[in-house]
Amino acid sequence: MQAAIIACHAQAPTADETDWPRISGLYAELAALVRSPIIELNRAVAVGMAEGPEAALVIVDSLAHEPALKTYHLLGSVRGDLLRKLGRHAEARAAFEAAAALAGNKREQDLLRRRAAEPPT
Repeated sequence: MQAAIIACHAQAPTADETDWPRISGLYAELAALVRSPIIELNRAVAVGMAEGPEAALVIVDSLAHEPALKTYHLLGSVRGDLLRKLGRHAEARAAFEAAAALAGNKREQDLLRRRAAEPPT
């Protein structure tokens, strides 16, 4: 399944042309076989692309108390991106700032802080 997910990404000329519903379904199948909050977070990203940020945010928020993700900066980063897409800018800013505090290197911290500082669109 992971190879099929990678193939979907590789075959698409752009992110917009990616078969996100297929990737979302493949992640759902993978999640049924392997219980992993990382797989669920990846599924949330695919769901967000296929179905929209609201559907993805439900998944992301369900992962908030996962012990394995407590210090995983990408959870906050994904949450911030979804919140920004939903127009919830203050919450997005807080999520990006929290993610920056957890990021393991300066480049990621700087990127996440820039995302936090972006004006509403």
